[in-house]
Amino acid sequence: MSYTNFQVGEKFPLPISTPGEGGLFQYDINGLMFILKLNKTDIIAVEAFRTGKMELALFAENDILFFLYKIDGIFKDDWGDCPYSVKFQKAAMRPDFNKPQESEIHLYLVDNRLDVLLAMRTIKLNDEFKTKLRTAAQEQLNKPFNSTEYMASVQNVWRKYTSAQMREKAIAIQNVAFALPTKTPPLH
Repeated sequence: MSYTNFQVGEKFPLPISTPGEGGLFQYDINGLMFILKLNKTDIIAVEAFRTGKMELALFAENDILFFLYKIDGIFKDDWGDCPYSVKFQKAAMRPDFNKPQESEIHLYLVDNRLDVLLAMRTIKLNDEFKTKLRTAAQEQLNKPFNSTEYMASVQNVWRKYTSAQMREKAIAIQNVAFALPTKTPPLH
């Protein structure tokens, strides 16, 4: 059994293969994770991520799933999105659909320049969000996949919709209220 220590103020302990700013969504055998990498942050952005109001959503089109996010205090009325396909993961790392559904998602704010973990938060997901996510990932797994066609489809969706328009057509929504942590989050 391996152990990964997530410590605010320290280097983010997992490799992040995608360069640049933005969000990364992962659903694998270890659970659900969202990483937001930013070049510029301040104490307001860190606290907004750690305790502030958020809205998460899922959008699906043509077997492509987008994880959508809006974080008050970081984005001014804007939505972000990240495409997700279970097919990009090695078979051994894919979600185990024989196990119970994941009930929470772990969120991490990372300084993109230094790879330092600035804030983390764990959100309990509502039943609709969990079910729609699991169903969409299972459907992806059961269909043929070509990475070149997938990337072209992602580009087509981005040309067709803004992130806010995707949110309007979301298949599931998770509202996250402002919440001060009552205890130290568990280390993973």
